[in-house]
Amino acid sequence: MPIVLCTILVCVGTSHAVRLKDIADIDGVRTNQLVGYGLVVGLNGTGDGTQADFTTQSIVNMMERMGVIIDPKKVKVKNTAGVMVTAQMPPFSKIGQKLDVVVSSLGDAKSLQGGTLLLTPLKGIDGKIYAVAQGPLSIGGFSAQGAGAGVQKNHPTVGRIANGATVEREIPVALNQRSDILISLNNPDFITASRTAIAINSVLRGVDARAVDAETIKLTVPPEFRGDIVDLIAAIENVEIRPDQVAKVVLDERTGTVVVGSDVTISKVAISHGDLSIQIKESPRVSQPQPFSQGATAVTPNTQISVQEGKGRLIVLNTQPNIGDLAKALNAIGVTPRDLIAIFTSLKAAGALHADLEII
Repeated sequence: MPIVLCTILVCVGTSHAVRLKDIADIDGVRTNQLVGYGLVVGLNGTGDGTQADFTTQSIVNMMERMGVIIDPKKVKVKNTAGVMVTAQMPPFSKIGQKLDVVVSSLGDAKSLQGGTLLLTPLKGIDGKIYAVAQGPLSIGGFSAQGAGAGVQKNHPTVGRIANGATVEREIPVALNQRSDILISLNNPDFITASRTAIAINSVLRGVDARAVDAETIKLTVPPEFRGDIVDLIAAIENVEIRPDQVAKVVLDERTGTVVVGSDVTISKVAISHGDLSIQIKESPRVSQPQPFSQGATAVTPNTQISVQEGKGRLIVLNTQPNIGDLAKALNAIGVTPRDLIAIFTSLKAAGALHADLEII
């Protein structure tokens, strides 16, 4: 999608064909999220404080399972941190496969630098254990602090362990037993769904594909592909589609980013945008009494206000202007990203912007 970022720079053109695998997913083939609670040990005094009761309780429970009985009141947790461990389990993962894990501090630890994650079970939404994680952390930064100052690079309370988890349970996906395949578009659109079904039927002879709704295309598996769904999906994913999209303008007021699609059109309109700057300065005036007098020090406010109004320039867009015409006009007068947001909002209010306006 051609975009407008900060000042508008647009290349307007027709959409190009893309592979189906880049704009859609096969129903049932998905990534699964795993999560677990664990302990990171070996920290250099940067672990949880005494207020993190769950860390203390976790240490006591772990030591008891190892046959060591300790008094919870005497446990110091400054070298230990309670953490949440998360991982993404790809589809078709097999037992013994390695996964990357992200380790995030749960308490008030200052840094996880140099720590080691102890054996942590990772569970799915069903409560079953699908992987276990353990290993030394890499946080990609550091944190150091003295009595009056400190220095920090990156985020020291979140770490990562490459290949830190091992799959212990598989999630079965019975592809070869299916009699039909559902294809889900990432961006639902009726035109794209219809084009997808037509393209599949024209490229793969003997395949019956039809659009169920704006998001889903249902494909009946031909007899020759029964028990060999992988080859059929591989052929489907390479089918080229020319996706359609809704004309949309996205405004991000936090960063001043403006994104405009190539299908956005504008009615004939005149635009004038000027700047108004108001500056207020407060400088208190202090009046001191004469020496040995009975007077008191008096403070009176001194306020200075200045107003500057920029010269607004009126630009007129010709009949049936496109987004490229608007880009050239606005870039010519040097508008700022904040000005762009105000202009597009006003165009939508005036009914001259023929697109969805989304503010994020």
